[in-house]
Amino acid sequence: MDVRQKLTIATLAATAALAFAAPARAADASLWADDSRSSVRLIAGTNSSSDTRLRAGVEIKLQPGWKTYWRYPGDSGVPPRFDFSGSDNVLRARVVYPAPHLFTDETGNSLGYKAGVIFPIQITPKQPGKPVTLKLKIDYAVCEKLCIPAEGKTELTFATGDSTNDAALVAAEAMVPKPVSATEAGLSARRVTNAAKPLVDVDLPASGKPTALFVEGPSAEWALPIPMAAQGAPAGRLHFGFELDGLPPGVDPKAPFELTFTVVEGDHAIEVKTHLD
Repeated sequence: MDVRQKLTIATLAATAALAFAAPARAADASLWADDSRSSVRLIAGTNSSSDTRLRAGVEIKLQPGWKTYWRYPGDSGVPPRFDFSGSDNVLRARVVYPAPHLFTDETGNSLGYKAGVIFPIQITPKQPGKPVTLKLKIDYAVCEKLCIPAEGKTELTFATGDSTNDAALVAAEAMVPKPVSATEAGLSARRVTNAAKPLVDVDLPASGKPTALFVEGPSAEWALPIPMAAQGAPAGRLHFGFELDGLPPGVDPKAPFELTFTVVEGDHAIEVKTHLD
């Protein structure tokens, strides 16, 4: 064996050793599940072998002019439904929702996303350290002037290591409203009329940024109106108002119950749960 052959063998051996020594790279994304107006896929975040949960996301890409919906769609629309049954080594897959945008058109007010959205997922494996395969079936709606049902099926096997999609996932995670108490948020809600559909006044601090407020009831059967900005707030405060309409049958609008408010101020959002007594 001549010197050149020996050098070639040594180089190949060193390259192989480096390949085995390098940390495993995560599978970045699944294949796209396409229809004519949207596409959906799973993406992986950067995950470490020491993590007890894996970071991932459901990414929806929309054709220009089309939108899809938040967990509460507003006056019209359909929220996404995520099904992870059949996944391998998955104890729990929790989807969280970036703050939505308010859209107003001839059908009313709706809440959702245009162009695209990533819904972050927090995956708890049954056996940490073992391979995880997430299998997704999603039912959702895409709307331009009319709403059209859409669905997608895809799957992704995760490994530890870096992901080229981590920056996009981090940006989506940053837009998920942060839970804070009503006291921390400085938010209060109270009935101000005694009508069959009482008017609720919501008071909160003014940040100086454009502010949107959304409200949800105790369960998905509630379909409360989107609060609208009201006049008369003192300096440094904001007032919003909405009627207690869209309650499930048999619910007394004058009874106490818990409401969830999402406050969106520019690129910052918080979520506040408070009792309406």
